[in-house]
Amino acid sequence: MNCIIVDDDKLSCKLLEGYVMKSTSLNLIGSYSDSIEARNVITERKDVDLIILDIEMPELNGFDFIKSLDSPPNIIIVTSGEGYALRAFDFNVVDYLLKPVTYGRFCKAIDKTIKYYSRKEISNTGDEEIFIKKGSSLVKLKLKDIIYIEALENYVTLVTSDDKFTIHFTMKAIENQLPSGVFIRVHRSYIINKSMIQAIKESNLELTVGKTLKNIPVGKSFREDLLNDINVMAR
Repeated sequence: MNCIIVDDDKLSCKLLEGYVMKSTSLNLIGSYSDSIEARNVITERKDVDLIILDIEMPELNGFDFIKSLDSPPNIIIVTSGEGYALRAFDFNVVDYLLKPVTYGRFCKAIDKTIKYYSRKEISNTGDEEIFIKKGSSLVKLKLKDIIYIEALENYVTLVTSDDKFTIHFTMKAIENQLPSGVFIRVHRSYIINKSMIQAIKESNLELTVGKTLKNIPVGKSFREDLLNDINVMAR
């Protein structure tokens, strides 16, 4: 995995660099004491798989740094403060290490990241299977079989070609769990399977649901991301 270190503590940075060099699974792209410079590198390269990130940084702190990224890669937090842990995991970080970091603890975090990274690569095809409760049973469902997801207050409905499943979940939470290679949010109330799109119109799109077409609204703020995400050939 390609990784970068973002930490303005020189001693901590040197220690982490040494740990990374010992790991055969990691390739260090660079170390940065300036979080803005690091952000520019990630935006330009597009191949950073892991960020080892301090929270207390000048100009752009760790949390603002994560929020500034469109698609954050795997992140391991390394910090001297225990008080950030709960907030850190709200950002779906893989692990949270307290300074000074021991080599053993670092290795555990990397092993955890590799397992998470491997699962993420598999799930990006939509072949990952989940179990959803329906009545008193648990039903197995492949992610790629979900055609669209609709928000209903504190619940969401997952629609397949022949069934519907309503679960207690927020739209944002389920969006974070779905593979971006398969799904995209097109409205504050809808996430759709991109492979099921038949036509995109000015304010809505058509999805194949079994033998019928389903009209799904497209929000103005989501339309540009949708068009940038699919292959469009125009003359």
